[in-house]
Amino acid sequence: MAKEPFEQFAIPNEMRAFAEQSVTQARKAFDGFIQAANQAMGQLHDHAQAAQSGATEIAHKSMSYAEAATFEYAQKLMHAKDASEVMALQSEYLSRQMQVLSTQVQDLGKSAAKIVVDAAKPKS
Repeated sequence: MAKEPFEQFAIPNEMRAFAEQSVTQARKAFDGFIQAANQAMGQLHDHAQAAQSGATEIAHKSMSYAEAATFEYAQKLMHAKDASEVMALQSEYLSRQMQVLSTQVQDLGKSAAKIVVDAAKPKS
């Protein structure tokens, strides 16, 4: 019987097995890559949430510091009897604000450092 014209182009079984094995290995490698990428995205999301939570905490602290001092100052101003008392209250307020600001900066710095450390911790 005569050979079919395309029989000479038939893929040998060994070559077919090698190609199938290569595709299987490529699939496993790709699946591993996707799994690692998903895991990295999850960790990035966790770190972003920690940073956002910390930033919100810092903002709330800053607002509470400003709110308490300002209302107290406003109440004292309302009871001032003359311009010299207003000036004394202003001087006292500014002096106190400088002291408080120093403490706040230290406190906010500690909070920011904690946020960075917490965000860098691996989540389990």
